[in-house]
Amino acid sequence: MLQGLADEKIRFVVVGGVAASAHGSRRITDDLDICYDTSSPNVRRLAALLSKWNAYPRGIEAGLPFFMDERQFRTTTLMTLATSEGPLDVLDRVAGVGDYSKCRNQSQPVTAFNIKLRVLTLPALISAKHAAGRPKDLDQLPELEALLALK
Repeated sequence: MLQGLADEKIRFVVVGGVAASAHGSRRITDDLDICYDTSSPNVRRLAALLSKWNAYPRGIEAGLPFFMDERQFRTTTLMTLATSEGPLDVLDRVAGVGDYSKCRNQSQPVTAFNIKLRVLTLPALISAKHAAGRPKDLDQLPELEALLALK
């Protein structure tokens, strides 16, 4: 997925479990979480890529009418999607951090699998996990805080 996003020149920041892994977390995640730039050209490229990947809302009965296009991004701030490439969550803002520009300002570059991308910094990721408040996020905080203390 990261390669596909990079190839299409989509502007995004990795914000979830994959970002935590980039900082040394040992937790395994099965999806990719990104915060995307909401500019029209970027959304157009992202919608086209997701359409190509047959994106469909996770947890929704298969076969219901669903069209992946720019309109979805104007009406839905968080999409949890199943795609032909794997599970993907796309957010236009991250609780505890903010929109794409704020996420980008609180991110750092990394290279993974020969792909250059940006991930939330550890302090920003910790803020996001606190703000999300879900049990799985709160459970990960001690590990992330320990990783921050080691830096």
